[in-house]
Amino acid sequence: MKSIPIKPLNEVNEPAVDQAPIDLIALDDPDEWASFSIKLKQDAEADSSVQQWESHLAVEGMHCIACALNIEKAVKSLPGIVAVDVNATSGRARIVWSAVKTKPSIWIGAINQAGYRAMPAADAFQQDDRRKAKRLMLWRLLVAGFCMLAVMMYSMPAYFAKPGEIAQDSLKLMHWASWVLTLPVMFFSCGPFFQTAFNDIKQRQISMDLPVSLGIAIAFLVSTSATFNPTSWLGAEVYFDSLTMLVFFLLAGRWIELRMRDKTAGALDVLMRRLPSSVERLGADGQFERVAVRRLMAGDEVRVLPGEAFPADGTITFGTTNADESLLTGESRPVSKTLGATVIAGSHNLTSAVQVKIQKIGSSTRYAQIVSLMERASVEKPRLALLADRIAQPFLIIVLLSAVGTALYLWQVDPSRALMTAVAVLIVTCPCALSLATPAAMLTVSGRLARSGVLVRKMQALEALTTVDTIVFDKTGTLTLDKMTVGAISTSERLTKTEALQIASAMAQHSLHPVSRALVVAAEEMALSTNSQLVKEVKEVSGAGLTAESALGHLKFGNMRFCGLSDAIAKQVEGSTVHLVADDTWLASFEVIEKIKPDAASSVLKFTQNGLQVEVLSGDKSAAVARVAKTIGIQHVFGDCSPQDKLAHIQAMQRDGKKVLMVGDGLNDGPVLASAHVSIAMGQAVPLAQAQSDFVIMNGELAMVTGLIDQAKRTMRIVKQNLTWAASYNATCVPLAIAGLLPAWLAGLGMALSSLLVILNAARLSKLS
Repeated sequence: MKSIPIKPLNEVNEPAVDQAPIDLIALDDPDEWASFSIKLKQDAEADSSVQQWESHLAVEGMHCIACALNIEKAVKSLPGIVAVDVNATSGRARIVWSAVKTKPSIWIGAINQAGYRAMPAADAFQQDDRRKAKRLMLWRLLVAGFCMLAVMMYSMPAYFAKPGEIAQDSLKLMHWASWVLTLPVMFFSCGPFFQTAFNDIKQRQISMDLPVSLGIAIAFLVSTSATFNPTSWLGAEVYFDSLTMLVFFLLAGRWIELRMRDKTAGALDVLMRRLPSSVERLGADGQFERVAVRRLMAGDEVRVLPGEAFPADGTITFGTTNADESLLTGESRPVSKTLGATVIAGSHNLTSAVQVKIQKIGSSTRYAQIVSLMERASVEKPRLALLADRIAQPFLIIVLLSAVGTALYLWQVDPSRALMTAVAVLIVTCPCALSLATPAAMLTVSGRLARSGVLVRKMQALEALTTVDTIVFDKTGTLTLDKMTVGAISTSERLTKTEALQIASAMAQHSLHPVSRALVVAAEEMALSTNSQLVKEVKEVSGAGLTAESALGHLKFGNMRFCGLSDAIAKQVEGSTVHLVADDTWLASFEVIEKIKPDAASSVLKFTQNGLQVEVLSGDKSAAVARVAKTIGIQHVFGDCSPQDKLAHIQAMQRDGKKVLMVGDGLNDGPVLASAHVSIAMGQAVPLAQAQSDFVIMNGELAMVTGLIDQAKRTMRIVKQNLTWAASYNATCVPLAIAGLLPAWLAGLGMALSSLLVILNAARLSKLS
């Protein structure tokens, strides 16, 4: 997508919300939507103009929960907006919109008009803009720091001199010098505070910068009055030192906070920058030419050089190399890629140049699905964050009223003291730490988990995971390796073993289930044709098997119950079996041999040692399930379960008060995963766009489940510590400010340090325990 320059707020003519800003019109081109939006599921033949889209934006200028609420309010009021979620901590927004009623330029323009700056999250120039914003903030901080030191130099003599030791002319000159040195702070360093406050007033909204700006403005006006008219009712006391120190502390806290946010919650940005902008494509003349990645199509052949990222999913047609897939699969070691091996978009080519035939591009790649999940998680708000959202703006209104009440109460005693006490109240009570307590910790841990191969689909699940008392495992692909092999084959007189395998594999190639893949691999090893013409109208029945039509009749391929077989026939093959029937007549049975994951027994032992009840719930035969369960130490075993049986079992435990964690392969356990208290899908074969789980463990290691539970508990401890600190800070400092015992500069320092402490505490989660 072309980068669309967006003018700063003070350079943009403010259009009505139903008009499209001119510099955003290019985003209204439907060809551009796919670069920053996802088309939501609908009928394939539906017209794109009536299609609902989900777009993700990066929003600059947000500093608190109130900012996020203001953006949500501005966008929700527009026609055609279905849903809006904004997270101030991650700086991300998710917008679901109807193409027939609105266009991207309208709702992006509404965000800009509200005083913020929005751009598509995948904009190539986003990082440059963020670097420029950081440099500008650093300059504001440096100017405030220099002026603060200079003002302190002129203020210190007044603190230590005895009455009459400093001549009035000298004192006035020092006040004048302090006033001049404060001007750059007011007109440059305070720019972000005043701009946000001005927009709040103009839009009739409120954010945390409004009370801060009022406090700064009041302190400056009182000090200016004392400088030019010391005999006025505002008194002769100047507060330029407190004012400049206040601004410096606020900016320093905001600068460090911004750096820590980028460091702890930047996994999404890192992931989105993994695709190359261009790649060498093989032309019709046999020569390679460098083209933009967005111009690639399925079937193209490209050359990927060492150090470059693979631009799409595909297979290697020439050469061998090693690939770094750590950020996408959780595999920390380089993965060997030989001729015919599959490569995934976003992974890095490490050693040698290879040629790759493109199979999937754009949103169909696994890379795009991972990015989409992380974008959704970055804007989702946990329960505690939603509670903070509800109290944020009422709290700010209470802050303003408290400041006014304090000023009125002290006005009769000393107007100057009354105003400066009100300033301290305005500054110290801003709930920055409270608003950061939950999202800072959640974003930090979700980013760290993503880098280790665990995708967090729902932030709320981190909190719920700490309460589980029962873990239920599916067997196939979860407790066992998803690479299965076909053993003995029994057939009726109607088919030979080869014919049975050929028909079964023709059906199985339409499924991602490990058993189906084993049948396909077995047929390929025997060089059997899996011609799709052998079977027609293949359909997968979740948790049971496959159906199809053929010359033999209506085929069913799956477990004993699904195929309607008696125990006598099913027991012809020992172990775990799947069956093939035609018109309810048995044709063949296939023994499926599976290996238990090497970390299964140790993980189950740790679960039981931590007081968790462990169960296995499987659709396979009870004898096969019992053998696996006995090997790894699970006492509660349930086999021969249909999807309905699994769902009923989970719901029965929930009615008994159990908090259930369901762990499955994500392929045929959708209803069970969706109904459990918390759910985890295992393995790289999980179709991420359709997965119903709360978490996805990419490498399928069971040890990651124990680590995930421990990390969730650690996260909630950090969240509770943050909330306790934020509440204690306000409970302690607010009475001191109201009593006039807390100067403005110390209030600013306290507010900055409280927010910084919350961020630093959350940053501890960036290292897994």
